[in-house]
Amino acid sequence: MSQTVDRALSILPLLAEGPADLGQVADRLGVHKSTALRLLRTLHEHGLVYRQSDQRYRLGARLFALAQEAMENLDVREIAHPHLVRLNETCGHTVHLAVHEEGEVLYIDKVESRYPVRMYSRIGRPVAITVAAVAKLLLADLPEPERRAVAEKLDYPLYTARSTPNAPAFLRELEKVREQGWATDLGGHEESINCVAAPVRGADGRVVAAMSVSAPNVVVTADELLTLLPLVRRAADAVSGEYSGRNPIPHTAKE
Repeated sequence: MSQTVDRALSILPLLAEGPADLGQVADRLGVHKSTALRLLRTLHEHGLVYRQSDQRYRLGARLFALAQEAMENLDVREIAHPHLVRLNETCGHTVHLAVHEEGEVLYIDKVESRYPVRMYSRIGRPVAITVAAVAKLLLADLPEPERRAVAEKLDYPLYTARSTPNAPAFLRELEKVREQGWATDLGGHEESINCVAAPVRGADGRVVAAMSVSAPNVVVTADELLTLLPLVRRAADAVSGEYSGRNPIPHTAKE
């Protein structure tokens, strides 16, 4: 990176702390005021900083617009898919990615198990919202009043003896999931299928998606599947880092 670009970009985190005058910017950069002024003028021309009536500078509206546009155009599925593939290659079991949209929790990506005995699921199909591990994570992140309102509107089909029976039980489970930061479905939807899931978070810390590993108990027991939870959480954290911009997206050799 050129020294000029580096200096210009260094101004932005300074102004994120609050408005600053020319002398403060120059001091932080360790440059003459004329150099700092030239950089500020360039950023101002692009709408990235704004000069106030008190002659101090603050971040410009264009910067916020660009950030919002970038967030809106982020595709969590595209970012997450390589991580789903690697997680599947490591553990061998079915890996899902799910989101909460318009009152439903939907699978938006899937990498199939390499074992002959598999679970049935389909991209775009709603999950069993009262028992699915991914649904618990996504709903647990809702504000408490919204969480309660959703829980009270749901039906509670008893898929198995381990299914969530009613709204109070569901709310208790969501509170537990919220506190621990991960979720399970151990035979709640199908007695023979177990699942562990971890959240994918955006820059604001809110859960934007959930990643899970599922397997039939004829392939791996519930206890054995639970030992994979650290792998699932690390994969979800990696997706969170890329999606939120905290971690750089790795480049391939061709780039």
